[in-house]
Amino acid sequence: MTENAWTRWPSREALSREGLSQPRRSLAWGVRLLVLALLLWSAFTQSHVHGWGAAAAVAGVVVTAVVSWGFFRTTYAHRLVPSLALVSVLLAIAVVAETTGFRGPALVIWCGCGISALERLPVAIALPVAAVALASYSAFNNDVWLTTAATVVGMALAGYVMRLDAEARGSAQRLLAQERAARAAEAESAALAERARIAREIHDVLAHSLSAQMVHLEAARLLIERGADREQILERVVAARGMARDGLAETRQALSALRGELTPLEDFLTELVGSTDGAEVTVTGERRSLPAEASQTVRRVAQEALTNVRKHAHGAKVQVRLDYSEHEVALNVRDSGGRPGELSGAGGGYGLLGMRERAELLGGSLEAGRDDEGFEVRLRVPV
Repeated sequence: MTENAWTRWPSREALSREGLSQPRRSLAWGVRLLVLALLLWSAFTQSHVHGWGAAAAVAGVVVTAVVSWGFFRTTYAHRLVPSLALVSVLLAIAVVAETTGFRGPALVIWCGCGISALERLPVAIALPVAAVALASYSAFNNDVWLTTAATVVGMALAGYVMRLDAEARGSAQRLLAQERAARAAEAESAALAERARIAREIHDVLAHSLSAQMVHLEAARLLIERGADREQILERVVAARGMARDGLAETRQALSALRGELTPLEDFLTELVGSTDGAEVTVTGERRSLPAEASQTVRRVAQEALTNVRKHAHGAKVQVRLDYSEHEVALNVRDSGGRPGELSGAGGGYGLLGMRERAELLGGSLEAGRDDEGFEVRLRVPV
């Protein structure tokens, strides 16, 4: 059977009572108790009810309540055959009640079957079930035909409106569940992104610093084994100490960045070039605060570029230019000469390669290479 508006069940969210406000829950229970009270009242107001008849009436009401509960459960589980069987039992109970003189309970059961079928069954099944139930009500109701017709139309509309209301509530429940799942996924994604950012900070700071210290300390060990003079050994130890000191300073800067306590970017660059002879900083554009990740990327690239200058172009003139534009921030670091740094135009180093990956994660770019005037590092980061 093709899934369409005629054969589709109302969703389980629509058939459940989840998402109902407390007033509506109270109203639903009130209606159930009212129907039960009507059944009992209609049964015991009959003049022939006494003795075993009263016991039979109570038993009939209990059986009707149990079968109705079963009908609600099977429709919630979208089980068509058991649902039809149970609603048939209810219609049969109504017929028995009518034939034994319990017209009031029979009319209530027929009305309940018609409304519940329209609310909870597929439309193609609900229409004939509701037609049988409401036609039985019309046939045995003693009111004038106009009142009976108006009552039947009203009950049919009530059942259909309850169905529309249930489907709307079910759609709202599904949308709410999807929104919660999306928020949970977004929070998990943000947590993973933050972990990746912390991992990059740790790698950029500690891996570079510790590897450089290991090189100097290993060289000092070899010099000691070979019986080198004290000055050579001391030079390596002092270099390792300097690397440790620089690594500690960079670690503090990284922790400040993670806490959102970054100093202004211009001040950082000015302080950075202060330790490099012949370097100067130029800032153009409207100065403004940058996102933490973009700001930290600019700082890391500037540090790596100046480290390359100190290693491979000692004494060269260095121009550091920071340009703020409307949609991006650009950093250019150019030295006036010396051998190429860690990363040439064809790649091959790891310091600036790591910075390039960091820039690309932000949607930016990093280029580095040598030209006739010297070596240049060019960073572009969208903001």
